[in-house]
Amino acid sequence: MDQTPTSRHNAHPFSDREGMGQETALSTSELENPTSDVENPTSEPETAVFDTENPATTASELDTEDPAEAWELDAGEREGQAASSPLRHWTLRWLLRLVRLPWLLVLLLGRMLHRSGRALLRLIGFKRIDRYILGKFLTTYVFLIAIFTVIAIIFDFNEKIDKLTTGGATSREIWLDYYANFIPDLANMLSPMFVFIGVIFFTTGLAGKSEIIAMKAAGMSFNRLLRPYLLGALIIAAISFAFGAFVIPNGNVARVRFENKYTKKLLVTDVADNIQMQVDTGVVAYISHFDNRTKSGSGFSLDKLAEKKVVSRLTAETIQYDTLANHKNSWTLHRYTIRTLQGSREKIESGEKLDTTLLMEPSDFFYIKGQEETMTLPQLSAFIDRQRLRGSAGLSTFEVAYHKRFATPMAAFILTLIGVSISIEKRKGGMGTSIGIGLALTFTYILLQTIAASFAINAGFPAGISVWMPNILFAFVAFGFYRRTPQ
Repeated sequence: MDQTPTSRHNAHPFSDREGMGQETALSTSELENPTSDVENPTSEPETAVFDTENPATTASELDTEDPAEAWELDAGEREGQAASSPLRHWTLRWLLRLVRLPWLLVLLLGRMLHRSGRALLRLIGFKRIDRYILGKFLTTYVFLIAIFTVIAIIFDFNEKIDKLTTGGATSREIWLDYYANFIPDLANMLSPMFVFIGVIFFTTGLAGKSEIIAMKAAGMSFNRLLRPYLLGALIIAAISFAFGAFVIPNGNVARVRFENKYTKKLLVTDVADNIQMQVDTGVVAYISHFDNRTKSGSGFSLDKLAEKKVVSRLTAETIQYDTLANHKNSWTLHRYTIRTLQGSREKIESGEKLDTTLLMEPSDFFYIKGQEETMTLPQLSAFIDRQRLRGSAGLSTFEVAYHKRFATPMAAFILTLIGVSISIEKRKGGMGTSIGIGLALTFTYILLQTIAASFAINAGFPAGISVWMPNILFAFVAFGFYRRTPQ
């Protein structure tokens, strides 16, 4: 059989591929005609990299660089990088450690608190099921506070954005002076609502999964089941009381000042006229004019009474509050006169300067809206006692704030008992029915709180009875739900 001679290109096993075929054909052509480039000057030269900015550069000029010199330059750069890399890595490593250190301390503290809490719960007889319920209770409570706080900030910012931008408030004042103190105050004020909804939310979930049925089947009574709930209410009530009595009022100083300046647009009054108050038993002070900016006043008099008769009268042209004194209530009188009545005789004493102590301060002459929110519990109690001694009117606002510091934490126990009694049974409507009942009772409680406070402030009702009335009524409601719950 005749065989047709085949060229090297056709015999290539990958000749059906276009790229490989072209490469093979080019190699064959170069082998058959090695001088084709010289003989044909119009043929395409080999590909070379030229400097496009300097067209005169040729391939021979590109090859003139000394490889040894280039290697020495590269070696010097590598030695410099090698010398600086340990210092750089050491610096980065310590920076990362410094950044991670606070978080590691927080994690360590959290782990220590967790372990100590578990040991304490075991010490008081809490088992795993109790720790499970307590953990669910507290985590749900914190989760609800976080969600509601974010929503409240969004709505509050949208409502006040015009006043904040046109009023000239800076970003630092908005977030540090206002919202940093607004969040704890709002969370503490609505803490009973979060407790109530949180208990209903996760207890209904336990009942829906038949976990409550399993607990009862294991012999756990309703009173035994209440133990972790009441402990959780105690923890929340203690934290709420501590924050409301001592922590939040200190932060409210900046918040109230911010609100009065930017959102409520209240004018700050630095001048007071015709001030009269009882500074002690049978001692009445009067100031004709007082300037809070200079802490000084004019037209001062101090009358001492005994059996409804004036026995001594002190007058001074000017009075100055001593802000540098080591103790409070220090005043300096200028150009004073003391008249003492002794029967039908009168003793007169005068002088240019007299340092004395009077049971009053410049802050007693001015009232700032929301001032009761800026006082800690001891300060609020002392202020109320001092104003009662002076016979001041309008103390109902301060008395309501004082009693709320105690009534709000106590509501955690009452609402927890109601929430557990409502949601412990598996209902046909599921979680929605229990949450609906819980929300209705929550808003009823808040409405009663508002109405009772209004009666105390505006109608003259006793502040203590008015503030505690919602807790008393809901205590009866809690007892009714407790009695109807299967034990």
